[in-house]
Formats: sequence, C-alpha cells, structure tokens
Amino acid sequence: MTNDKLRITTTFPLSEKHRTAILEVEPEADLRVCESIDKAEDALADTEILLTYGEDLTPEWIDKCRSLKWIQVISAGLDRMPFPAIDRRGILVTNARGIHAIPISEYVMGMVLSIVRRFPQFFELQQNNDWDRSIRIDEAEGTTIGILGAGAIGSAIAERAKAFGMKTIGMNTSGRPAAHFDEMAAREKMDRVLAESDFIVVIVPLTPDTNRMIGERELRLMKQTAWLINIARGDVVEEDALVRVLAEERIGGAVLDVFRQEPLPADHPLWQVKNCLLTPHVSGRSPKYMERAMAIFLQNLAVYRDRKVTGRTYGNFVNRVDPARGY
Repeated sequence: MTNDKLRITTTFPLSEKHRTAILEVEPEADLRVCESIDKAEDALADTEILLTYGEDLTPEWIDKCRSLKWIQVISAGLDRMPFPAIDRRGILVTNARGIHAIPISEYVMGMVLSIVRRFPQFFELQQNNDWDRSIRIDEAEGTTIGILGAGAIGSAIAERAKAFGMKTIGMNTSGRPAAHFDEMAAREKMDRVLAESDFIVVIVPLTPDTNRMIGERELRLMKQTAWLINIARGDVVEEDALVRVLAEERIGGAVLDVFRQEPLPADHPLWQVKNCLLTPHVSGRSPKYMERAMAIFLQNLAVYRDRKVTGRTYGNFVNRVDPARGY
C-alpha cells in the first residue's frame, strides 16, 4: 500500500457526525467536504473517492478527476450519470439502492388507502362544511397490485400490500421469483400485469429500455377502474398520453411523484386533470435518509480500504453498479 492518504471528496454538505464516522473507518483519510461540485473543483484532481448525489457529474468533471477510482452515489437514481466516460476509465460505482424501501413503500400504501377510503374527496367536503355519507368507500383487501420493478423497493411495497390482503404481482427483467410476490412476470409479460391489476406501481430504473415504457397502448390495457402510481422517473410514463387517458376517464386515476420536468410547470395540464394526485418528488424523503446512505458508504469504505491494504479481493461492495448497463 502507498503511504499516500486516502483522498475522499464530497460534493454536498456533510454533518460532523458523518465526518467522524468516515474517519473512524479510515483515520488517515484526507476528507474534503464541499457544498457543491463547483466548490470541489480544486480538490477533484487528486480525489480517489467521490461522494455525490449523482446529478452533478458530467464527462468534463470525470476528466478532471484524474485519480478517481470510486464514485459512491448517495441516492438510488443513476439516470444522469455520465456512464460512458466512467466506463472508459474503469471507475467503480456504487449507489444507495434500497434506502428508499421504507419511505416509498409507506408512500405507496398511504396512497392506496387514500384512494380506496376516498380521503381526498372527504377533505374536499370538509372545506365546504359538507356532511356527505353517500360516497362509496372501498377496501384494499382482495384487490391486486402490480409492481413494475421487483427490486428492494418493489419487494417492500409487496410486503406491505400483503399485510392488507392484496394480491401481489411483480415484473422484473427475467421473471425470476422475489420475496412477497404471489406471481412474477418477465418484461415481455407486462401486458398481463397491466390488464389484471387494480393498482399499477412503476418503480423501474430509467434506462434507454424503460424510457416511455408506459405509453398510450399500455395505459389502455389497464382496467377502467385501475390507478397508476409512478414513483420511478417522469420519462418512464408518456405524460401526454396519460393526460388524454385520464381526461377520457379511461382509467381510475393516477398518483404521480415524478415528472418529465421538475418542478412541474404551473401551466401543465396535469394540475387540472380529474383523479390525479400530485406530489413534488417526495416519496423517498425521510429523516433517516442520510443515515442509511452513509451506512452503505461506510460498509463499502471498509471493503475498499481492506482491498487496498492487503491486495486481496475478498469482501463485496454493496450496490455495485454496472456502468455499461446503467444500473
């Protein structure tokens, strides 16, 4: 091992608690905490490990990181990462996949319960001092939830849905079984999942293969009473087609936490569409976010340090990303 200190740079603020935790794993680290990538420019040339949210990197920034060996993305989303430039350099990439499982699964089930128990309608009545017991109320019990993307978040959603007596159908690339799903379908069987489900949850990563995966044809395969819940990325669903389908009341409604353009423009038609619940990309928010993300980094840092010290390759990095595939 070289005598050089392990140079670690962040492109976001980091609390003293998390700085201390890093130095407990690697006491000799040269830790540079920067508020943004622009303010990190002077530190990037000799940085070996970079912590970032992943939205600030470009091929030009990668070129400036001449000593970079590893990027830890402190989020799950990777769609803005300059993977071709990273792949050419052979840089290790890991992310924080899985830390959103609890908050996002709670978000989804909260929305499902709000829909079947008609909470938004009752809130509207409350604003008008209107006592109306004629609204039809349903149950989640016995309904089917189709989850497009059966990874850590999808499995957490399925687990909670099962607790409410829902049937769970998942979709992943190969159709391989996953925990908490009654059935699993491969990508080519997505049409069946769309047709059989009362709720469709979209949680796939955004890749060239999933860009606009849900278009007008797919939306029209859904039950007329079914709801679409998109917590993936805005580009996975064709928004114009969704507006048309919702306006025609061809499906029951939609819950959207992600959009092609964020913030959603004030004049966007989605604001006015009936049976559409919008939230400003908050489904993954949690006061425990950074604690969980840093726990993954610290585990990976221990693996990285051991490999550098001993030259041995035992120990696996958590959430290693394949730059060639983009996830």
